[in-house]
Amino acid sequence: MLNDKQEVAVKYKDGPLLVFAGAGSGKTKVLTNRIAYLIEHHNISPYNILAITFTNKAAGEMRSRLYDLIGDVSKNVLTSTFHSFGLRILREYYSYLGYLKNFIIMDSEDSLSIVKKILKELNLDSKIYNPHAIRSKISSNKNELIMPNEYKKFVHNDFDEVVLNVYQKYQDMLFKNNSVDFDDLLILPIRLFHENSEILDKYQERYKYILIDEYQDTNEAQYVLTKMISSKYRNLCVVGDNDQAIYGFRNANYKNILNFEKDFKDCKVVLLEENYRSTKAILNAANSVIKNNTLRKDKKLWSNNDEGEKLTYYRAYNEIDESQFVVREIKNLLEKGTNYQDIVVLYRTNAQSQIIERTFVESSIPYKIVGSIQFYGRKEIKDLLAYLKLIYNPSDGISLERIINVPKRGIGLKTISNLRQKSDEEKTTMFDAIVGGKEYEFKKMILELIEFSKNVTLTELVDIVLDKTGMKKELEAEHTLEADIRLENLEEFKSITKSFEEKDGIVSLDDFLYEVSLLSDVNDYKNDPNRVSLMTVHAVKGLEFDYVFIVGLEEGIFPHINSMMDKNELEEERRLCYVAITRARKKVYLTNAKMRLLYGRDQVNVASRFVGEIDENLIDNVSRTMDQPKKLEKKTYDEDIYFELGDKVVHDKYGKGIVVEVTNTLVAIAFSKEYGIRKLLKNHKSIKKL
Repeated sequence: MLNDKQEVAVKYKDGPLLVFAGAGSGKTKVLTNRIAYLIEHHNISPYNILAITFTNKAAGEMRSRLYDLIGDVSKNVLTSTFHSFGLRILREYYSYLGYLKNFIIMDSEDSLSIVKKILKELNLDSKIYNPHAIRSKISSNKNELIMPNEYKKFVHNDFDEVVLNVYQKYQDMLFKNNSVDFDDLLILPIRLFHENSEILDKYQERYKYILIDEYQDTNEAQYVLTKMISSKYRNLCVVGDNDQAIYGFRNANYKNILNFEKDFKDCKVVLLEENYRSTKAILNAANSVIKNNTLRKDKKLWSNNDEGEKLTYYRAYNEIDESQFVVREIKNLLEKGTNYQDIVVLYRTNAQSQIIERTFVESSIPYKIVGSIQFYGRKEIKDLLAYLKLIYNPSDGISLERIINVPKRGIGLKTISNLRQKSDEEKTTMFDAIVGGKEYEFKKMILELIEFSKNVTLTELVDIVLDKTGMKKELEAEHTLEADIRLENLEEFKSITKSFEEKDGIVSLDDFLYEVSLLSDVNDYKNDPNRVSLMTVHAVKGLEFDYVFIVGLEEGIFPHINSMMDKNELEEERRLCYVAITRARKKVYLTNAKMRLLYGRDQVNVASRFVGEIDENLIDNVSRTMDQPKKLEKKTYDEDIYFELGDKVVHDKYGKGIVVEVTNTLVAIAFSKEYGIRKLLKNHKSIKKL
């Protein structure tokens, strides 16, 4: 059965159609039923229908539902991802673009290798001009349809100049090798259509009815490709939700969906606001948060479901208290018959998972990390542990082999194989077998670190290792999202060492490695699907659970500190919060901590503005101190105080920041990730308003 609004969207036949589909409002149902209706009631040939979504999983789900509706005829509808559709075009018309039939697609590692090769040819130091950063910049340009010639006008510094030179050579090398990269699967069809109007016309005739899912996640290339193919018959149906646009960092432009009514002034607009997933309390909470965004299409989720329980809010003393609260509540749910698999714990950054994982292990709560891997299983953490193990035990050949060339030091597999053979012949350790070459520099570094380890704390040793080995410098130079995440994880490792120090005093390296080994080697219940899910808010989009825990709701964490100086980025953080809340079917738990050990530093954190934006009548505050979350409204707290929430300031030492809390004598300011949130005297001469 379709509701009234769904039915309008399904039965609308010709012309542009914009469907704003709120969370849990049945957008996939609308898409598949619309396709079935076009075929069965309007005799539209399935060959003339194109349905595009963003992931292979979503495309498979759509195909499955279509088959249930109309059977075998559904197999003639092209249901595809954007990139698969682009590849289909290239396979048919490769010769028009100068390629041979056997062209190949370079994966991300292949592309990176090409960038490295070009840097070498240009005699450029890859430590200064990071290949990952250059490859990322090239990809971003391609997705914005900025080719090397157009990129010239964006060159403002030395790095941009290098990107331009590498970009041109990169494109030439791809073409010379009869290959394309993943981004080319979008931009080459656009070029093909621009240069060959008859081919574009063929595709316009073939796909007279086009449906695009998750339209808010389209980038410039996807937007242009869609407009080109749909421009003749204009039977374009786009479905999405600007309130769930959370992929700006991937070049997605949520304004595409907001501008649809400008692109197609005669379009039909349908708002799907009835939610079939969540309780009224959950939806009201989500609505009260998202309404604070200004760049959105106004809509309000509602439901015929039960009112449901209030959201539970817990302001913990610290991150340990917070994770223990989560465990207590999960055990309460289990006693009432809830399954582990119906529960999810959400956090803003991967680094936050380690304390939750640790508490779950200690409490025998089975869990799985979704969209990532367990904290101790991440490559950068394994590499760091290998260094610590080798410092503690230089005879550890397994650890030595793992990190002798991490970061890269020009020590190849042949050198390692020779070392292994020499140690076998001389009946000694691989470490002792090192007597010369680049590997001897590595040995001297380890010996130096061994000496350091005798006179410093564990946390200080980790800092020294990250610095002396070059691990930190390598990631800082990369300037990519992936590198930033890995760096955050390494910084968060210091929270583990510091918590050991605070719990047990100065702990010896061997004691620490023993304890960590127990945690990292724990049974991860791989054969048991009934586990609590742990994931970032980005990873949970499209999923739903009965019970949702959102942890770390603090200014500087969620919203993330990198977003707090930019209105657009802050609004994306709020959309993230909206997505997190609307994943829940039955109940939402919101938690934060007054003090948090994060990245090896103790932070005093203000409660997230998102908690304060929820109507207090919807929240059951179970905090021990019963302090209510404060609404971060812009207002003056006292007539003789000139600071307001949201004011931009500059500090002599900490640099630029933004005011997140004001009291009679103190002001809390969020600075960069390096310094976090600091509480300072308001009248101190070091603070100035911008």
